[in-house]
Order: sequence, then C-alpha cells, then structure tokens
Amino acid sequence: MTSHKIAFIGLGTMGFPMAGHLANAGHHVTVYNRTTAKAEKWVETYAGSFAITPAEAAEGADFVFTCVGNDDDLRQVYCGEDGILASAKPGAILIDNTTASAEVAREIAEQANDCQLSFLDAPVSGGEAGAVNGCLTVMVGGDSKVFEQAKPVIDCFAKAATLMGGVGYGQITKMANQLCIAGILQGLSEAITLAKSAGLDIEQMTEVLKHGAAGSWQLENRAKTMADDQFDFGFAIDWMRKDLGICFEAAEKLGVELPLAKQVDERYADLQLRGYQRADTSVLIKQFDNDKR
Repeated sequence: MTSHKIAFIGLGTMGFPMAGHLANAGHHVTVYNRTTAKAEKWVETYAGSFAITPAEAAEGADFVFTCVGNDDDLRQVYCGEDGILASAKPGAILIDNTTASAEVAREIAEQANDCQLSFLDAPVSGGEAGAVNGCLTVMVGGDSKVFEQAKPVIDCFAKAATLMGGVGYGQITKMANQLCIAGILQGLSEAITLAKSAGLDIEQMTEVLKHGAAGSWQLENRAKTMADDQFDFGFAIDWMRKDLGICFEAAEKLGVELPLAKQVDERYADLQLRGYQRADTSVLIKQFDNDKR
C-alpha cells in the first residue's frame, strides 16, 4: 500500500487503537486529542507524532480521520478557529468515524467542499474489541470515487467498509445498527432472566441457540457475561443513550415511531440513576435485578 500522511483527531476508546492500526500499516500519522496526555501516550505506543490543535494535525495530510463525541465536538474540530478546515490542503479526504447526526455530516461536507476538500461520514460498529483487533464494520456516506480512494486506508482497521449512499447515509445506517442492538439486548435480557430463573445452563443455551434463528453477535459474546454480572466491555450506556437520542431526532423528522427503542432508552435512564453510567450496554439485564440500589 502507498504510504500516506494521515491526521487522526480523537483518541478515545475507539480512536486510540484505530489510529494505531494506521501507523502499523506504515502511514505517517499525526494525532490530536483534547487531553494532551492521551496523545503523548499514543506516541509512546505507536510510531507517529502529536499536534496541539486539529489544524496543526491536519496540515499537509492526505487523509484526516475524526472520532470524537458528538455533533458539537465535530463542529469544533472541523470548523473552529484551530479546526481542520482552517489548514487542510486542497484535495485532502476527510473521514469522520464519529457516531453523529446525518445533518452535521451534510453540514460539514458542504463546508469542506467550499474548501476543495472531500468528506465521508463513516461511523463504525464492532466496539472496543473490534477497534483493537482491526475488524470494525464501517458504514460510509459520500462520493463513490472518494470512497474508492479512501477504502484501502480505512481497511487498515476494518473487516468491512461499505458505501451506503451519499453523505449522511453512513450515519443513517449506524442509527439502524444501534436500534437493532437495543432490541436484541432487550430480548436477550429477558431470555437470560427467564433461563436463569428456570435453572438453565446459560453457556449450553448459548451454544444451542447461536446455530438457529436467535443467533447474533450479542448472544455469542454477551449472554454468558450478562449472566455472570460482567459489564465492563467499553461501550458505555452513556454513549448508547447519546446514539439513541440521535435516532429519536431523525425518526421525529421522518415521522417514524420507535417504541421498542424508547422503552430500552427509559430502562437505560433508570440504570444511569442506579450508578451504571459507564457500564457496557449489556447491563440492560440489570433492569430485572431486585436490588434497586
């Protein structure tokens, strides 16, 4: 693969290893993180450098990746005084891996186009393990020619990267992904609670069910840990509620009802009040716990 100059903005749970895969593939990576100590730690772990602003990181880069918190964070790192658009060279490709709204993706894409830059919204799925192992699923919105240019670089941390349509369609696909996860986890929580109450062996149940119509990633990877009260797997319910909020806003604009997702969101809100804000999304099973701490 041709070596590129790459900037990576945002070194959270997902961004830190994703940027690492880009460096390990031989690209020249400059990172930026709001907390400088995290950027310094990244440089100690991988070959690369760090910048003190997004603009400094993006200067001269062929590709600029972002993986931050929400719409407002994106506007800041792209459009702020020291943002990416202030320094990115014409012809650079901007790739946003944040889970955000389709509206902000289209807003940034328009501003990028005014600066002779290309933009792809490219949210990811696969959790912390997927980021660490370089096997994320990437849902992309944008121009097909731009996507073809970017795909070999995205593939450094992905097992699958698919163009879903124009700008914003990557985010719409990620919304569908999160709605599926919410529904599956609710069903799995009920199934495990019933099975445990009846004395069923959860590991054996998982082995049987995974080969049938109930099979899913959540079943195979979370059923036993949910039954064992283990919920420290990276994607916190604080973040899931943020994602579901994006889904609800989009659904309202489209005139679509999301009754199950709203039920799950209410359960997560209750769990936040009980102190599970940073627990993995599979903590949903605790809604049936008699201990209402």
